[in-house]
Amino acid sequence: MSTQTANTVQTHLRPIDRDGLLGFAEKGRNNPQARGTNKVHTVCEGQYRTLSYVGDHEAVVVDEPLHLFGQNTAPAPGEIVLSALGGCLAVGITAVATWKNVKLSRLELFLEGDIGNSAAWGAGGAHRIPSQMGFQEIRVRVLVEGDADREALDEIVQQANYFSPVANSMRNPIAFDIALAE
Repeated sequence: MSTQTANTVQTHLRPIDRDGLLGFAEKGRNNPQARGTNKVHTVCEGQYRTLSYVGDHEAVVVDEPLHLFGQNTAPAPGEIVLSALGGCLAVGITAVATWKNVKLSRLELFLEGDIGNSAAWGAGGAHRIPSQMGFQEIRVRVLVEGDADREALDEIVQQANYFSPVANSMRNPIAFDIALAE
């Protein structure tokens, strides 16, 4: 009588360069005050539709839905913000998993944000102070699978959240300057 062992084929997500990640981390340890600069050039086409150019990539299109007087041709600004948060968290989860030698087979993030705009962008709506506008609450649920147990995967997610540049930009006050261009 022969015994057959079932083989489970597991597909993993495309990995990042672990050695490159470790080198990047070392640079950060050696110079914790280092900063990079992100640059975007945004052009308004009319109504609320804008094109934002980042490097040599296709433009990121932003619009507002019809009920907010846009054309509904693209995601709204708040949805783009949530997209940036989801992308940043996914980067962090991938990086932390790679650092911990955990191979991920699935990673999906579901984001929701409750946003306040009763001030109507400052165009005669309710009088509000800055802390009463914008996202008032954000919820993120992470579906992650890999070659680690649920507790280890949760630790990876929590560590990525703690160190996420975008999440921390949203949680913490930022020096902000806006002025007319020369």
